[in-house]
Amino acid sequence: MKDLFGKAILDYQTNNQPENLLTETTISEEDEMDVSYLFRKYSDMPQIEQRALSLARGKVLDIGCGAGSHSLYLQNEAKLDVTAVDISTNAITACTLRGIQKARVQDFMTIKDEKFDTILLLMNGTGICGQLKKLPQFLQQLKSLLNPDGQILIDSSDLIYMFDEDEDGGKWIPSKNEYYGELSFKISYKGETEESLDWLYLDYNTLQNAAFDNGLKSELVTEGENYDYLAKLSI
Repeated sequence: MKDLFGKAILDYQTNNQPENLLTETTISEEDEMDVSYLFRKYSDMPQIEQRALSLARGKVLDIGCGAGSHSLYLQNEAKLDVTAVDISTNAITACTLRGIQKARVQDFMTIKDEKFDTILLLMNGTGICGQLKKLPQFLQQLKSLLNPDGQILIDSSDLIYMFDEDEDGGKWIPSKNEYYGELSFKISYKGETEESLDWLYLDYNTLQNAAFDNGLKSELVTEGENYDYLAKLSI
């Protein structure tokens, strides 16, 4: 991994001539992302993210923390004990420079012998799972990290709206994947391109059913304007 996403974050944090990220998926054309968006304040965050942060309590694990804006708010404003993790070394370096006290490079799937009251997975938190077939293992790992009365706050979007209807009113989904929310995601930055990675968008009903199958309760907390939602999972 070239860690281009993390490189853009660290360039912005250190004022090292940051440029826009270019993102592309199997169902969308190349699009530009301003890196400054990852450094947004609470007041600039979407309503779903604000709602998630308002529900956070106790000892918090922020998975896929990126530039650390959610962790920073919870640490400094909500005064919570927050651990921020990401697989990007550059992103975690930026988080540390921003003042996040507990930031570490780690794949959350390798965390053992730790428990949390709140686990955050935001900005399409289901994406980290990658593929639908990996969802049981993904949920079981999250469950293993929860205190008995803990909560997982996770968001995603139902991408069904992006596909055309056929003559019978159904959706025509031109995909070889098991599930229409399985995408291949590619990032480019400063003339370099990262290897494609699997990224999963999950409709709420599929998440709810998978949660039930893995011993978790699911609650639909709120829905956004673009087929997105925030869910709360608990034991």
